[in-house]
Amino acid sequence: MVTIIKDEKKIFLSRPLSINGDSEVDYVYKAPKSIQRISSLFKNIKPGFDLTNFKLPPLFNLPKSHLQCYGETVYCMGTDMLSRCNQADSPVDRFISVVAWNISTLRPPIFGFVPYNPILGETHHVSRANLNVLLEQISHHPPVSALHATDEKQKIQLIWCQQCVPKFNGIAVVNEVRGKRQLKLLSRGETYEMNSPNLLIRILPTPGVDWDGDVRIRCPENGLEAELHYGHKSFLGLRGSHRSVKGKILETSTKRTLFEFNGNWDRTVTMKDNTSGKLTVIYNAEGVYSGLKTPTVNDLQGVRSTESAAVWSELSEALMRHDWEKANETKNAVEEKQRELLRERESKGETWVPQHFTLTRNKDGVWDCLPIHQWVPPAPIIVPLS
Repeated sequence: MVTIIKDEKKIFLSRPLSINGDSEVDYVYKAPKSIQRISSLFKNIKPGFDLTNFKLPPLFNLPKSHLQCYGETVYCMGTDMLSRCNQADSPVDRFISVVAWNISTLRPPIFGFVPYNPILGETHHVSRANLNVLLEQISHHPPVSALHATDEKQKIQLIWCQQCVPKFNGIAVVNEVRGKRQLKLLSRGETYEMNSPNLLIRILPTPGVDWDGDVRIRCPENGLEAELHYGHKSFLGLRGSHRSVKGKILETSTKRTLFEFNGNWDRTVTMKDNTSGKLTVIYNAEGVYSGLKTPTVNDLQGVRSTESAAVWSELSEALMRHDWEKANETKNAVEEKQRELLRERESKGETWVPQHFTLTRNKDGVWDCLPIHQWVPPAPIIVPLS
Protein backbone atom coordinates (compact mmCIF):
# COMPACT_ATOMS: atom_id res chain seq x y z
CA MET A 1 0.00 0.00 0.00
CA VAL A 2 1.28 3.47 -0.92
CA THR A 3 -0.35 6.71 0.22
CA ILE A 4 1.10 10.00 -0.99
CA ILE A 5 -0.17 13.42 0.11
CA LYS A 6 1.10 16.73 -1.25
CA ASP A 7 -0.66 20.06 -1.75
CA GLU A 8 -3.94 18.41 -0.66
CA LYS A 9 -3.65 15.80 -3.44
CA LYS A 10 -3.91 12.27 -2.06
CA ILE A 11 -3.01 9.12 -4.01
CA PHE A 12 -3.72 5.61 -2.71
CA LEU A 13 -2.11 2.64 -4.50
CA SER A 14 -2.52 -0.97 -3.42
CA ARG A 15 -0.59 -4.10 -4.22
CA PRO A 16 -1.77 -6.19 -7.21
CA LEU A 17 -3.42 -9.57 -6.76
CA SER A 18 -1.07 -12.54 -6.58
CA ILE A 19 -1.51 -16.07 -7.87
CA ASN A 20 -3.66 -17.07 -4.90
CA GLY A 21 -5.86 -14.01 -5.25
CA ASP A 22 -4.40 -12.46 -2.11
CA SER A 23 -3.33 -8.86 -1.66
CA GLU A 24 -3.20 -6.53 1.28
CA VAL A 25 -6.90 -7.22 1.67
CA ASP A 26 -6.00 -10.68 3.02
CA TYR A 27 -3.75 -9.38 5.73
CA VAL A 28 -5.30 -6.06 6.65
CA TYR A 29 -8.87 -6.07 5.41
CA LYS A 30 -10.72 -9.31 5.97
CA ALA A 31 -14.40 -8.84 6.74
CA PRO A 32 -16.00 -11.79 8.60
CA LYS A 33 -18.69 -14.21 7.49
CA SER A 34 -18.53 -13.36 3.79
CA ILE A 35 -20.85 -16.21 2.76
CA GLN A 36 -23.60 -15.15 5.15
CA ARG A 37 -23.23 -11.50 4.15
CA ILE A 38 -23.44 -12.24 0.45
CA SER A 39 -26.34 -14.67 0.82
CA SER A 40 -28.30 -12.00 2.69
CA LEU A 41 -27.82 -9.57 -0.21
CA PHE A 42 -29.32 -11.94 -2.78
CA LYS A 43 -32.21 -13.33 -0.74
CA ASN A 44 -34.69 -10.86 -2.28
CA ILE A 45 -33.26 -10.96 -5.83
CA LYS A 46 -34.93 -13.19 -8.41
CA PRO A 47 -32.99 -15.33 -10.92
CA GLY A 48 -32.29 -13.49 -14.17
CA PHE A 49 -31.97 -10.14 -12.40
CA ASP A 50 -29.51 -7.73 -14.08
CA LEU A 51 -27.06 -6.60 -11.40
CA THR A 52 -25.42 -3.86 -13.48
CA ASN A 53 -26.75 -1.06 -11.24
CA PHE A 54 -26.82 -3.11 -8.04
CA LYS A 55 -24.97 -1.20 -5.33
CA LEU A 56 -22.84 -2.95 -2.74
CA PRO A 57 -21.94 -1.34 0.59
CA PRO A 58 -18.23 -0.58 1.19
CA LEU A 59 -17.96 -3.69 3.38
CA PHE A 60 -17.76 -5.72 0.15
CA ASN A 61 -15.26 -3.52 -1.69
CA LEU A 62 -11.61 -4.09 -2.51
CA PRO A 63 -9.54 -0.93 -1.98
CA LYS A 64 -9.27 -0.20 -5.70
CA SER A 65 -11.41 0.54 -8.77
CA HIS A 66 -12.45 -1.88 -11.51
CA LEU A 67 -10.43 0.35 -13.82
CA GLN A 68 -7.27 -0.34 -11.81
CA CYS A 69 -7.92 -4.09 -11.80
CA TYR A 70 -8.49 -3.96 -15.54
CA GLY A 71 -5.17 -2.17 -16.07
CA GLU A 72 -3.26 -4.52 -13.76
CA THR A 73 -3.91 -7.40 -16.16
CA VAL A 74 -1.67 -5.57 -18.64
CA TYR A 75 1.03 -3.81 -16.61
CA CYS A 76 1.41 -6.05 -13.55
CA MET A 77 3.36 -9.06 -14.74
CA GLY A 78 6.54 -10.68 -13.45
CA THR A 79 7.55 -11.91 -16.93
CA ASP A 80 7.20 -9.59 -19.93
CA MET A 81 5.09 -11.91 -22.07
CA LEU A 82 3.72 -9.08 -24.19
CA SER A 83 7.11 -8.22 -25.73
CA ARG A 84 7.66 -11.89 -26.59
CA CYS A 85 4.67 -11.72 -28.96
CA ASN A 86 6.63 -9.45 -31.27
CA GLN A 87 10.06 -11.10 -31.03
CA ALA A 88 9.59 -14.43 -32.81
CA ASP A 89 10.35 -14.46 -36.57
CA SER A 90 7.82 -17.20 -37.38
CA PRO A 91 4.11 -16.23 -37.62
CA VAL A 92 3.22 -19.52 -35.92
CA ASP A 93 5.59 -18.83 -33.02
CA ARG A 94 4.18 -15.32 -32.65
CA PHE A 95 0.67 -16.72 -32.55
CA ILE A 96 1.64 -19.21 -29.84
CA SER A 97 3.16 -16.34 -27.83
CA VAL A 98 -0.07 -14.37 -28.19
CA VAL A 99 -2.07 -17.33 -26.85
CA ALA A 100 0.28 -17.62 -23.86
CA TRP A 101 0.09 -13.88 -23.22
CA ASN A 102 -3.71 -13.96 -23.44
CA ILE A 103 -3.82 -16.62 -20.73
CA SER A 104 -1.51 -14.48 -18.58
CA THR A 105 -4.01 -11.60 -18.47
CA LEU A 106 -6.35 -13.52 -16.13
CA ARG A 107 -6.26 -12.51 -12.48
CA PRO A 108 -7.63 -14.58 -9.58
CA PRO A 109 -10.48 -12.66 -7.91
CA ILE A 110 -11.26 -12.86 -4.19
CA PHE A 111 -14.62 -14.33 -3.22
CA GLY A 112 -16.76 -11.85 -1.32
CA PHE A 113 -15.05 -8.68 -2.51
CA VAL A 114 -15.41 -6.48 -5.60
CA PRO A 115 -13.62 -3.34 -6.78
CA TYR A 116 -15.37 0.04 -6.94
CA ASN A 117 -17.57 0.87 -9.93
CA PRO A 118 -15.64 3.58 -11.83
CA ILE A 119 -17.24 7.00 -12.19
CA LEU A 120 -17.79 8.53 -15.61
CA GLY A 121 -14.54 9.99 -16.95
CA GLU A 122 -12.37 8.22 -14.38
CA THR A 123 -8.89 7.46 -15.73
CA HIS A 124 -5.96 5.24 -14.83
CA HIS A 125 -2.54 5.98 -16.33
CA VAL A 126 0.45 3.76 -15.48
CA SER A 127 3.78 2.90 -17.12
CA ARG A 128 5.97 -0.17 -16.81
CA ALA A 129 9.32 0.25 -18.59
CA ASN A 130 8.41 1.11 -22.22
CA LEU A 131 4.77 0.04 -21.87
CA ASN A 132 2.39 2.96 -21.25
CA VAL A 133 -1.20 2.12 -20.28
CA LEU A 134 -4.18 4.50 -20.22
CA LEU A 135 -7.74 3.59 -19.27
CA GLU A 136 -10.90 5.68 -19.20
CA GLN A 137 -14.45 4.98 -18.05
CA ILE A 138 -16.24 6.04 -21.22
CA SER A 139 -19.81 5.22 -20.14
CA HIS A 140 -21.50 4.89 -16.76
CA HIS A 141 -24.95 3.57 -17.73
CA PRO A 142 -24.11 0.98 -18.95
CA PRO A 143 -20.60 0.77 -17.49
CA VAL A 144 -18.04 0.62 -20.33
CA SER A 145 -14.26 0.84 -19.91
CA ALA A 146 -11.66 1.54 -22.60
CA LEU A 147 -7.97 0.62 -22.54
CA HIS A 148 -5.14 1.84 -24.76
CA ALA A 149 -1.62 0.54 -24.16
CA THR A 150 1.43 1.10 -26.35
CA ASP A 151 5.08 0.14 -26.44
CA GLU A 152 6.63 2.45 -29.03
CA LYS A 153 9.97 0.64 -28.89
CA GLN A 154 8.43 -2.75 -29.65
CA LYS A 155 5.74 -1.21 -31.91
CA ILE A 156 2.95 -2.88 -29.94
CA GLN A 157 -0.53 -1.49 -29.41
CA LEU A 158 -3.48 -2.75 -27.34
CA ILE A 159 -7.01 -1.43 -27.80
CA TRP A 160 -9.70 -2.92 -25.58
CA CYS A 161 -13.33 -2.04 -24.94
CA GLN A 162 -15.09 -3.82 -22.10
CA GLN A 163 -18.63 -3.92 -20.75
CA CYS A 164 -19.51 -6.22 -17.84
CA VAL A 165 -23.10 -7.46 -17.54
CA PRO A 166 -23.65 -9.35 -14.25
CA LYS A 167 -26.77 -11.48 -13.81
CA PHE A 168 -27.98 -13.63 -10.92
CA ASN A 169 -29.23 -17.12 -11.86
CA GLY A 170 -30.31 -18.27 -8.41
CA ILE A 171 -27.09 -19.93 -7.26
CA ALA A 172 -24.40 -17.81 -8.92
CA VAL A 173 -23.63 -14.45 -10.47
CA VAL A 174 -22.53 -14.76 -14.09
CA ASN A 175 -20.57 -11.66 -15.09
CA GLU A 176 -20.57 -11.61 -18.88
CA VAL A 177 -17.62 -9.65 -20.26
CA ARG A 178 -18.56 -8.08 -23.59
CA GLY A 179 -16.39 -6.10 -25.97
CA LYS A 180 -13.57 -6.37 -28.46
CA ARG A 181 -9.89 -6.71 -27.68
CA GLN A 182 -7.14 -6.09 -30.21
CA LEU A 183 -3.40 -6.69 -29.98
CA LYS A 184 -1.52 -5.03 -32.83
CA LEU A 185 2.06 -5.95 -33.76
CA LEU A 186 2.62 -2.93 -35.94
CA SER A 187 6.06 -3.87 -37.27
CA ARG A 188 4.66 -7.28 -38.33
CA GLY A 189 1.46 -5.90 -39.84
CA GLU A 190 -0.61 -8.26 -37.67
CA THR A 191 -3.76 -7.66 -35.64
CA TYR A 192 -4.96 -10.28 -33.17
CA GLU A 193 -8.65 -10.06 -32.24
CA MET A 194 -9.94 -11.76 -29.12
CA ASN A 195 -12.69 -11.77 -26.50
CA SER A 196 -12.70 -12.44 -22.76
CA PRO A 197 -14.07 -15.31 -20.66
CA ASN A 198 -16.85 -14.60 -18.18
CA LEU A 199 -16.44 -14.32 -14.44
CA LEU A 200 -18.47 -16.89 -12.49
CA ILE A 201 -19.20 -16.13 -8.83
CA ARG A 202 -20.74 -19.16 -7.14
CA ILE A 203 -22.90 -18.51 -4.09
CA LEU A 204 -24.38 -21.97 -3.50
CA PRO A 205 -23.76 -24.72 -2.61
CA THR A 206 -20.00 -24.18 -2.52
CA PRO A 207 -18.85 -20.54 -2.78
CA GLY A 208 -16.04 -19.62 -5.15
CA VAL A 209 -14.93 -17.51 -8.10
CA ASP A 210 -13.55 -18.65 -11.45
CA TRP A 211 -13.20 -17.64 -15.09
CA ASP A 212 -15.50 -19.58 -17.37
CA GLY A 213 -16.41 -19.82 -21.04
CA ASP A 214 -14.92 -19.75 -24.51
CA VAL A 215 -12.33 -17.40 -25.97
CA ARG A 216 -11.46 -17.10 -29.64
CA ILE A 217 -8.25 -15.50 -30.92
CA ARG A 218 -7.82 -14.87 -34.62
CA CYS A 219 -5.29 -13.14 -36.85
CA PRO A 220 -6.51 -12.55 -40.44
CA GLU A 221 -3.01 -11.64 -41.63
CA ASN A 222 -1.40 -15.01 -40.80
CA GLY A 223 -4.47 -17.18 -41.26
CA LEU A 224 -4.44 -18.69 -37.77
CA GLU A 225 -6.96 -18.85 -34.97
CA ALA A 226 -7.23 -20.37 -31.51
CA GLU A 227 -10.13 -21.71 -29.50
CA LEU A 228 -9.73 -21.70 -25.73
CA HIS A 229 -12.14 -23.04 -23.13
CA TYR A 230 -11.90 -22.00 -19.50
CA GLY A 231 -13.54 -24.43 -17.10
CA HIS A 232 -14.27 -24.92 -13.44
CA LYS A 233 -15.48 -27.57 -11.07
CA SER A 234 -19.19 -28.28 -11.04
CA PHE A 235 -21.29 -26.73 -8.31
CA LEU A 236 -21.07 -29.96 -6.30
CA GLY A 237 -17.34 -30.30 -6.98
CA LEU A 238 -17.78 -33.76 -8.52
CA ARG A 239 -16.39 -33.02 -11.97
CA GLY A 240 -14.36 -30.46 -13.84
CA SER A 241 -10.98 -28.96 -13.07
CA HIS A 242 -10.32 -25.86 -11.02
CA ARG A 243 -9.01 -22.96 -13.17
CA SER A 244 -8.57 -25.18 -16.21
CA VAL A 245 -7.88 -24.09 -19.77
CA LYS A 246 -7.73 -26.21 -22.88
CA GLY A 247 -7.95 -25.59 -26.59
CA LYS A 248 -6.31 -25.68 -29.98
CA ILE A 249 -4.63 -23.62 -32.67
CA LEU A 250 -5.85 -24.21 -36.20
CA GLU A 251 -5.58 -22.92 -39.75
CA THR A 252 -8.52 -20.67 -40.54
CA SER A 253 -8.85 -21.77 -44.17
CA THR A 254 -8.67 -25.55 -43.69
CA LYS A 255 -9.70 -25.83 -40.01
CA ARG A 256 -6.77 -28.21 -39.59
CA THR A 257 -5.63 -28.40 -35.98
CA LEU A 258 -1.93 -27.66 -35.63
CA PHE A 259 -1.54 -27.65 -31.84
CA GLU A 260 -3.55 -28.67 -28.81
CA PHE A 261 -2.99 -27.35 -25.32
CA ASN A 262 -4.19 -28.22 -21.87
CA GLY A 263 -3.50 -27.12 -18.30
CA ASN A 264 -4.45 -24.62 -15.63
CA TRP A 265 -4.11 -20.86 -15.95
CA ASP A 266 -2.91 -20.54 -12.35
CA ARG A 267 -0.20 -23.20 -12.88
CA THR A 268 1.12 -24.38 -16.27
CA VAL A 269 -0.24 -24.94 -19.76
CA THR A 270 1.32 -27.55 -22.07
CA MET A 271 1.04 -27.55 -25.87
CA LYS A 272 1.19 -30.62 -28.13
CA ASP A 273 2.43 -30.31 -31.73
CA ASN A 274 0.02 -32.51 -33.70
CA THR A 275 2.63 -33.12 -36.42
CA SER A 276 5.58 -34.20 -34.28
CA GLY A 277 3.80 -35.12 -31.05
CA LYS A 278 6.24 -32.91 -29.11
CA LEU A 279 5.03 -31.44 -25.80
CA THR A 280 6.08 -27.93 -24.76
CA VAL A 281 5.21 -25.78 -21.74
CA ILE A 282 4.01 -22.49 -23.24
CA TYR A 283 2.81 -20.86 -20.02
CA ASN A 284 4.01 -20.90 -16.41
CA ALA A 285 1.97 -18.83 -13.96
CA GLU A 286 4.78 -18.72 -11.42
CA GLY A 287 6.83 -16.44 -13.65
CA VAL A 288 3.85 -14.24 -14.48
CA TYR A 289 2.69 -13.67 -10.90
CA SER A 290 6.04 -13.63 -9.09
CA GLY A 291 7.68 -10.43 -7.93
CA LEU A 292 4.70 -8.17 -8.58
CA LYS A 293 5.37 -4.63 -7.37
CA THR A 294 3.00 -1.99 -6.06
CA PRO A 295 2.87 1.01 -8.44
CA THR A 296 4.48 4.22 -7.19
CA VAL A 297 4.01 7.89 -8.03
CA ASN A 298 6.87 9.28 -10.09
CA ASP A 299 5.34 12.70 -10.80
CA LEU A 300 2.61 13.82 -8.39
CA GLN A 301 1.89 17.02 -10.31
CA GLY A 302 1.25 15.00 -13.43
CA VAL A 303 -1.46 12.85 -11.80
CA ARG A 304 -4.89 13.80 -13.16
CA SER A 305 -7.73 14.66 -10.80
CA THR A 306 -9.66 11.89 -12.57
CA GLU A 307 -7.04 9.25 -11.68
CA SER A 308 -8.58 6.21 -9.95
CA ALA A 309 -5.98 6.26 -7.19
CA ALA A 310 -6.96 9.87 -6.43
CA VAL A 311 -10.75 9.62 -6.86
CA TRP A 312 -11.04 6.75 -4.39
CA SER A 313 -8.09 7.48 -2.07
CA GLU A 314 -10.14 8.48 1.00
CA LEU A 315 -12.51 5.52 0.60
CA SER A 316 -9.60 3.09 0.25
CA GLU A 317 -7.94 4.43 3.38
CA ALA A 318 -11.22 4.13 5.32
CA LEU A 319 -11.61 0.51 4.19
CA MET A 320 -8.11 -0.38 5.32
CA ARG A 321 -8.86 1.18 8.75
CA HIS A 322 -12.22 -0.67 8.98
CA ASP A 323 -13.85 2.74 9.41
CA TRP A 324 -17.18 1.76 7.86
CA GLU A 325 -18.93 5.03 8.76
CA LYS A 326 -16.25 7.08 7.00
CA ALA A 327 -16.24 4.64 4.08
CA ASN A 328 -20.00 5.01 3.56
CA GLU A 329 -19.74 8.79 3.87
CA THR A 330 -16.89 9.00 1.36
CA LYS A 331 -18.47 6.64 -1.15
CA ASN A 332 -21.77 8.55 -1.02
CA ALA A 333 -19.91 11.84 -1.49
CA VAL A 334 -18.18 10.61 -4.67
CA GLU A 335 -21.45 9.28 -6.10
CA GLU A 336 -23.41 12.42 -5.19
CA LYS A 337 -20.83 14.62 -6.91
CA GLN A 338 -21.35 12.58 -10.08
CA ARG A 339 -25.12 13.04 -9.85
CA GLU A 340 -24.63 16.80 -9.47
CA LEU A 341 -22.42 16.92 -12.57
CA LEU A 342 -25.04 14.93 -14.51
CA ARG A 343 -27.81 17.33 -13.46
CA GLU A 344 -25.62 20.27 -14.47
CA ARG A 345 -24.94 18.80 -17.92
CA GLU A 346 -28.62 18.03 -18.45
CA SER A 347 -29.64 21.57 -17.46
CA LYS A 348 -27.21 22.95 -20.06
CA GLY A 349 -28.15 20.41 -22.71
CA GLU A 350 -24.58 19.11 -22.81
CA THR A 351 -23.44 15.59 -23.68
CA TRP A 352 -20.41 14.14 -21.94
CA VAL A 353 -17.58 13.21 -24.34
CA PRO A 354 -14.60 10.94 -23.48
CA GLN A 355 -11.23 12.71 -23.34
CA HIS A 356 -9.06 9.94 -24.77
CA PHE A 357 -11.33 7.76 -26.94
CA THR A 358 -14.04 7.98 -29.57
CA LEU A 359 -16.99 5.78 -28.74
CA THR A 360 -19.42 3.92 -31.01
CA ARG A 361 -22.29 1.51 -30.50
CA ASN A 362 -23.78 -0.64 -33.26
CA LYS A 363 -27.41 -1.62 -33.77
CA ASP A 364 -26.90 -4.76 -31.67
CA GLY A 365 -25.78 -2.68 -28.69
CA VAL A 366 -22.11 -3.69 -28.96
CA TRP A 367 -19.71 -0.96 -27.85
CA ASP A 368 -16.39 -0.19 -29.51
CA CYS A 369 -13.76 2.50 -29.01
CA LEU A 370 -10.76 4.00 -30.75
CA PRO A 371 -7.96 5.95 -29.05
CA ILE A 372 -7.62 9.59 -30.07
CA HIS A 373 -3.81 9.47 -30.02
CA GLN A 374 -1.55 6.85 -31.61
CA TRP A 375 0.82 6.50 -28.66
CA VAL A 376 0.14 6.61 -24.93
CA PRO A 377 2.53 9.06 -23.22
CA PRO A 378 4.65 8.01 -20.20
CA ALA A 379 2.61 8.03 -17.01
CA PRO A 380 3.17 9.82 -13.69
CA ILE A 381 2.53 6.47 -11.96
CA ILE A 382 5.05 3.73 -12.65
CA VAL A 383 5.46 0.04 -11.84
CA PRO A 384 9.00 -0.80 -10.64
CA LEU A 385 10.57 -3.64 -12.56
CA SER A 386 11.02 -6.93 -10.70
